[in-house]
Amino acid sequence: MTPEVLTGEPTLTRRLSRLIRERPSSDADLVAAERYVRDWAGSAVAGRRTEPGRALLAYAGGAEDPEARAFLLAALSHITETDDLHRGSVSHPGCVVIPTSIALGRARGLEGKSILRAVLAGYEAMTRIGEALGPAHYRMFHNTATAGVFGSAAAAASLLDLDEDGWVWAFGSAGTQAAGLWQFNEDATMSKHLHAGHAASAGLRAALLAERGFTGAAAVLEGERGFFRALCPDARPDAVLEEGDEWKLPETSLKPYPCCRHIHPAIDAALGARDRTDGMALTAESIRGINIETYSAAKALTDNPAPDAPYAAKFSMQFCVGSALLNGVPELASFAPDRIADPKVRNLMERTSVTLSPELTEAYPRRWGAVVHVEFTSGQVLEEGRRVARGDPESPMDDAEIDEKVSRLCRFGGLDATAASRLLDSTRELVDGGPAPRLLQL
Repeated sequence: MTPEVLTGEPTLTRRLSRLIRERPSSDADLVAAERYVRDWAGSAVAGRRTEPGRALLAYAGGAEDPEARAFLLAALSHITETDDLHRGSVSHPGCVVIPTSIALGRARGLEGKSILRAVLAGYEAMTRIGEALGPAHYRMFHNTATAGVFGSAAAAASLLDLDEDGWVWAFGSAGTQAAGLWQFNEDATMSKHLHAGHAASAGLRAALLAERGFTGAAAVLEGERGFFRALCPDARPDAVLEEGDEWKLPETSLKPYPCCRHIHPAIDAALGARDRTDGMALTAESIRGINIETYSAAKALTDNPAPDAPYAAKFSMQFCVGSALLNGVPELASFAPDRIADPKVRNLMERTSVTLSPELTEAYPRRWGAVVHVEFTSGQVLEEGRRVARGDPESPMDDAEIDEKVSRLCRFGGLDATAASRLLDSTRELVDGGPAPRLLQL
C-alpha cells in the first residue's frame, strides 16, 4: 500500500507538486525568468570552447533527442563557473532547469511563455528541496546534482502539462536517480560538469516516463527509505513547503566573476580595498600578508594556497583574492595557466590565510559574506568586508550588465558580435512567445 493510502494524507512530494502547479505566473514573472535564460545562454556558449566542452561535444554533439540535448547543454553551461547561484539551497538552478526547458521546448515545438513558466517551476522545486537538504548533505554531495533532478523533473512536468499524479511520479523517479559527490574537487577533475548534465537528463527522463504512465515513489522525499533519510543526516523537510507568495527564482544570484561563488564576496572586498589604496603602489612586494575571514562552507571548498590548474584556481580563495588585488576584476583570461603561474601572485598566495568567522558562518546560507584584511609592509592595514556579493538580489546586475556579460562569454565561445546579438534577441523574444534559441546550431 502507498504512504497516502496508509495515512490518508498527501505526501510531501504531492503537496510540493500542488504548490508549484497552483502558483500563478504574471508577465513580470516571465520577464524575470527570461533574464536568467539570457544569463545562462552565455555560459552554455562559453563552455563549448573549453577542454571539457570539446570532450562533451565529441561525445554528445550530434545527438538529437531531448534527453541528450539537455545533458549536453547543462554540462556545457556549468564549465566556466559563470552560471547562477541560489544561496539558500547552495545550488546552481540555471544550469539544470533551463537546458531541460530549452531542449524539451524545442523538441515539442512549444512557445516561449510555456518555456519560461517551466523555468519558474523548475527553480521552485530545485531551490525548495535544496533548502531542505542540510549542511551535512552539502559536505558530501553537490546540491546542484541532487536537488537538480527535481528541478529538471518539475520543468519537464510543466512543459508536458502532466496531471498531479504525473508530477508525483516524475519527482519519484527523479529522486531515485539523485547523485553527485564532491570528490572531484580533490584533484580538480571534470566530473563536476556531469552533475548538471545528469541532473537535467535524469529529471527530463523521469517526466517523459511519467507521461507514459511510469510510476514513481509518492514519498520519495520523506519516506523511510527515501531521499532525505538516505542522503541528508540533518534534513529540514519543513523547508520544502515554507510559506511564500512569490516565486523563488528572483532569490537567485547572478555571477559577475568566473569562479566559485563562495569566493565572490571576498573578491568584492578585495576590489574595494584596491580602490582605497589612494595612489599607493599595490604590488606583491608592498603587501606583507592577507587574511580572509569567511564562513565554514567557503573555507572547506576554497582554502587552497597552491592551485596548479585553471579549474583549481577557480576554487582557490587565495588565488582569486590575490589576483583581484594585483590585477583587478577577474575574467576568464585571469585563470589561464600563465596567470596562475605568475610568480608575484603565487608569492602573495603564500602569505594569504583563510580563517573562519563565527558571525559569517552563523549568517550562512542566508548571506554569503567575507572580510579581507590587507597588511602592507608600511604598517598600514586595510579592512574591507561584504555581507552580500555583487549579483545577489540585494545588489543585482542590471540588464545592461547581463548583456555585456553574455557578450563577453559569447566572444570567448567563438561567436561574433552579430551571432551574439541574435542570441540575446532570441532569449528576449521568449517573453512574447518566441521559440527556444538554437544554441547548439550557433
